[in-house]
Amino acid sequence: MQEYMANGVRLGWLLNPQSQQVDIYRLGQPPERLTSPSVLSGEELLPNFVLDLSDILSDLHLR
Repeated sequence: MQEYMANGVRLGWLLNPQSQQVDIYRLGQPPERLTSPSVLSGEELLPNFVLDLSDILSDLHLR
């Protein structure tokens, strides 16, 4: 993710289905780790974007 951030990405998410965690990367800030979030927001960058993770993380976890 550091390479993406170095190339101008301002918001990134890494999903880890095994641990049910999401790492959120924001430009100029340390990563934030969430455990079992149900949704992710696009924040100020994508103000109306909401990603529902309730099915995604549970489906990936079962595989």
